[in-house]
Amino acid sequence: MSMHRREFLQVLAAAAAAGMALDAPELLAAPGGATAERFYDVPRFGNVHLLHFTDCHAQLLPVWFREPSVNFGVGKAAGQVPHLVGERLLKAFGIQPGSIEAHAFTYLDFEQAARTYGRIGGFAHLATLVKRLRAGRPNALLLDGGDTWQGSATALWTQGQDMVDAAKLLGVDMMSAHWEFTLGHERVRQLVDNDLKGRIEFLAQNVKTADFDDPVFAPYAMREMNGVKVAVIGQAFPYTPIANPRWMMPDWSFGIRDEDMQKTVSEARAKGAQVVVVLSHNGMDVDLKMASRVTGIDAILGGHTHDGVPQPVIVKNATGQTLVTNAGSNGKFLGVLDFQVSGGRVRDFRYKLLPVFANLLPADGDMAAHIEKVRAPYVDKLGEKLAVSEGLLYRRGNFNGSWDQVILDAMIEVRGADIAFSPGFRWGTSILPGEAITFEHVMDQTAITYPTSTLTTLTGAQIKAILEDVGDNLFNPDPYYQQGGDMVRVGGMTYACDPAAAMGNRIQDMRLNDKPLAADKSYKVAGWAPVAEGVTGEPIWEVVARWLRDQKTVRPRQLNAPRLIGMDGNAGIA
Repeated sequence: MSMHRREFLQVLAAAAAAGMALDAPELLAAPGGATAERFYDVPRFGNVHLLHFTDCHAQLLPVWFREPSVNFGVGKAAGQVPHLVGERLLKAFGIQPGSIEAHAFTYLDFEQAARTYGRIGGFAHLATLVKRLRAGRPNALLLDGGDTWQGSATALWTQGQDMVDAAKLLGVDMMSAHWEFTLGHERVRQLVDNDLKGRIEFLAQNVKTADFDDPVFAPYAMREMNGVKVAVIGQAFPYTPIANPRWMMPDWSFGIRDEDMQKTVSEARAKGAQVVVVLSHNGMDVDLKMASRVTGIDAILGGHTHDGVPQPVIVKNATGQTLVTNAGSNGKFLGVLDFQVSGGRVRDFRYKLLPVFANLLPADGDMAAHIEKVRAPYVDKLGEKLAVSEGLLYRRGNFNGSWDQVILDAMIEVRGADIAFSPGFRWGTSILPGEAITFEHVMDQTAITYPTSTLTTLTGAQIKAILEDVGDNLFNPDPYYQQGGDMVRVGGMTYACDPAAAMGNRIQDMRLNDKPLAADKSYKVAGWAPVAEGVTGEPIWEVVARWLRDQKTVRPRQLNAPRLIGMDGNAGIA
């Protein structure tokens, strides 16, 4: 007797409910001869095949990663994909509550489900999945959406070399970028011109020279796949010099550049492309708007916002339609897009966003050896146990996560500050209750090339101006003006936030020790990751590590989240 995919998922769900881990032999040898491989049985369709991952943030090993419980949209995006969490997301995509896929795509019952299903991602396990899918999809392209060379200690200490070599071993064909640029323009140019040359196309139609507006990188690449010409256009994060230090890429200009995108699409079509896809690091809301404005794109394979979206959003435009996807983060997912192309155009498609469960995919030997080699010089430092966490530590969400709270609390105590700000970075892994916090875990939250911790004096008026500015980057109803990550994390003070209000009116009722902040009074504010050049000081990871060593045990953190105004019933809030 054979077992179909749906039946196999039911077996997994039943095993999970019984508390059985996914690496249990009883489960991997399910009734009827089924094995874990059936979970990844995606039948081949059509004649053009694209595999896509994005925002892995240099996580070579399997990790825990909790999806957000707060990811709301404003304006027209309210209640729409990707701004759905928990049960609302499951309902929108027809995913069974309590299933392995429910765990992959939502935060629901995270601790129990994580212990049942095991860690996600890991390049050795991803490599196995890529090889399996390519075996049944001749000439399939593997596309990397960027944020690959940053996010871990080893990526920082090797200046991205560990990830460049891993990507080549994985078989990446093309990539775009964002955090890669924070290695500095010289290092990026060195890697692109030497290490990637002839192996991986580095694509970015929207990065130009600041003086003459000439292309810095190839805007697109053409490949023939099974008799069909396919064009892949790269779109780097358009606001890199705003969200990150401008001085690290002084001679390059960025932007969304719709008009240039339209010209690039038209050029590719004129050269015979029957399929045109954009490998984007815009963020999903920006991609949805771009899909409505630029014609001739068959699909936008997106990243930046770390949204694990099970199925594409189909966007209508003046001449047809565009599929818009987003493939999560931290190596947790691999998107599989198959097109049926005939008569010079796309006739049909199939799409699946596959969770990468380490327990269901054996490690690829070559990749595992590479990972062991690049980590070897740093094993002792990475493995230092700093403290034990009694609660779940995570980051992802519009406002403070518990990992952010640890960083904020550490800065306030170590630096003697009244208030602390921590950047609203989306990247960073999770830790389950009872686990040791290692130095590697701290680096997973802080590994950037401008890590300086700061202590400054700001007035109440300046604090409000900072929060209003960051809030507009996140909550502006026009996606083309959303220029950053999530909201800056705030410690020490409390405040209220009306995301739908106009610029200058979102931040209200700021208080310190339950007393209103005075506009003209000065406060000591700790922070880190200054974008200005030449700031010196102790790296943030040393501040946090020192605090953790003193704590030894970290109690569950009380999140200092703002009081939200006017957001009742929003589908992006649990």
